[in-house]
Amino acid sequence: MKKITNITSGALFLLFVASFAAYAQDIQTSENYFDRISEQYGKITDYEAKFTIIMDKDTMKGTMYYKTPNLLRLNFSDPAEQVIAINGESLIIYIPKYSVVMRQKMKRHSSATLATMASRQGLLLLKRNYSVAFLTGPDPVPLEEGSKEKVVKLKLKSRSIDEGFRELEISIGENGLIRRIIGITVEYTEIQFDFKGILINQNIPDVRFVYDPPASANVYDNFLFEPEN
Repeated sequence: MKKITNITSGALFLLFVASFAAYAQDIQTSENYFDRISEQYGKITDYEAKFTIIMDKDTMKGTMYYKTPNLLRLNFSDPAEQVIAINGESLIIYIPKYSVVMRQKMKRHSSATLATMASRQGLLLLKRNYSVAFLTGPDPVPLEEGSKEKVVKLKLKSRSIDEGFRELEISIGENGLIRRIIGITVEYTEIQFDFKGILINQNIPDVRFVYDPPASANVYDNFLFEPEN
């Protein structure tokens, strides 16, 4: 259970970092490139994508939906029927393998963080907390060894041990969207998050983010922290 929670926390962090980018032409420096990505964040109102999360020997797959300012849903196909949903007020995680629902009421500052991470302000916050550089230069390189898919890779290094990840490697595809994020946690655990089949500004309805877990599941409230009064 703890491992699942760790994977979920790491994946959510990467999601809020990832939530979207448009490609910047006439790149001069890594910071200019990052700034231009930041300027495009406000143009994304919602998106859906196929995702794959890899951590250690575990692989999870599914479809994700995001809508500004703070709505998120992950419908897993592997493990089947697992769900992560954020409705703006609460985080809900359903783990069918254990028939467990973990529910967390978001803090006021947490809601604000979710609202700003998928925005220009959110990326500027990342820039303040992480140093930004090209991993190999501004030119596209293979996504991985032997791959024909080309991406521009950025490397972000934490300026503080208080951040959730020591390092982030962000790969931006030829279509101008984030293709992959690899994060190294403070415990030196690697989490990889891949995005495919991305569709932006689809006018996703708010009801898509409403999730009612099975009534038979065991519910654990406020598993991350105590709610504010």
